[in-house]
Amino acid sequence: MSIVDNVKAAGVIGAGGAGFPTHVKLNAKAEYVLLNGAECEPLLRVDQQLMAIYPKEVIEGLRLAGEQVGADKAIIGIKVKHHEAIKILRNTIKEMGLDNYMSVHELPDIYPAGDEQVLVYECTKRVVPEMGIPLNVGCVVVNTETAINIYNAQSGRPVTEKYVTIAGDVPRPITVKVPVGSPIRDLLKLAGREDLTGYKVIDGGPMMGPLLFNLDGYVTKKTKGLLVFKEDHGLIARKQKKMKGASLLNKTACEQCRICTDLCPRYLLGHGTSPHKMVRAMGFNIEADEQVTVAQTCCQCNLCEYFSCPAGINPKMANVYYMMELRNKGIKHQPTKEVFTPRSMRNYRLVPSKRLMGKLDILDYDAPAPLNESIEYSPKMVGITLSGHVGAPATAVVKPGDTVSVGQVIGELPEGGLSARVHSSVNGVVESIDAGVVKIRRN
Repeated sequence: MSIVDNVKAAGVIGAGGAGFPTHVKLNAKAEYVLLNGAECEPLLRVDQQLMAIYPKEVIEGLRLAGEQVGADKAIIGIKVKHHEAIKILRNTIKEMGLDNYMSVHELPDIYPAGDEQVLVYECTKRVVPEMGIPLNVGCVVVNTETAINIYNAQSGRPVTEKYVTIAGDVPRPITVKVPVGSPIRDLLKLAGREDLTGYKVIDGGPMMGPLLFNLDGYVTKKTKGLLVFKEDHGLIARKQKKMKGASLLNKTACEQCRICTDLCPRYLLGHGTSPHKMVRAMGFNIEADEQVTVAQTCCQCNLCEYFSCPAGINPKMANVYYMMELRNKGIKHQPTKEVFTPRSMRNYRLVPSKRLMGKLDILDYDAPAPLNESIEYSPKMVGITLSGHVGAPATAVVKPGDTVSVGQVIGELPEGGLSARVHSSVNGVVESIDAGVVKIRRN
């Protein structure tokens, strides 16, 4: 089987973002293959540890991806502050005889260094065009954990486990490897947060991670972190903002200073992204038409809302509002040029991670969350979603009462659709299949 076939069979998806099926991403040709090890969201600790603990697996997974896409060069993007991991990676690349093909690029400790388009520019000095993807400038990007899963796929090992950081206001910040489908409440207990009264949980990083309104959910193949904060923390209040309230605030409190645009990562890359204009359009009740399509170039990194705006309003939500309206009308942004160049002030407007954490009031939680694989954790029940990836849900190929084993296919790709395979993460019996979640009681 080819690398693509093995990756497809193993159900590999993007482990650190939206969950795009990796076999589709690798079915292309590119000059560069990039490893996104930036892990730019504060408090998350998965990728930085995987690169230090499993450098051979990460490097070999990246090499396999590069071989598949025909890349001339492979580059690992990692923040400059991770000195030990950088040293380990460079030594391992040399030991594996790949130093003429693969290199380590030290990224500035900024947010959002892990945005694909920012990463591409930092590593190659190429700017992905508006509405484009890295492949438009000859690049394919894979996440650190995804690279390990590509490596495992070559030996027939499907994705059945997930690395997750549990941090924030918890007694013991940790990073753990758990079966896909593990109950979220169990992971919070592993970090010492037994009683969640008065607390809220963010699924992912503090900037882009959504608030979990139901803690009875399960770990998916793209779960990266679980952050716990008291319910009166300012970050939680921001996460609970509704579009109606955001719209009213935008209309009444915007100072028209345009700092949200001046610090926007996509604007600084030369795109036309202009959140202050979308706030203005919202204030004047401008209809969603061709004059506001630039809203669709927003990457929703939340920098404008959580850091840049001195008035504390919601520029990103103005972008999101027009994104939704334009999508409903079938109107799509049309770039006015093909080649984009960074703005001259970009290097002076990058946002340091420490400054960001200070603004978010989470510096007190910026602590190690060591990876501990010796923890004995065996969930009694797992809930494995059939739709935890970009594209169509996988089609269940098991039914209640079926006995399944670790690695067995329980969700198959639908005919001709963008999707990903799903496998059982435990030995057990299928208890139910409801709302696209296969619940398996462990033997």
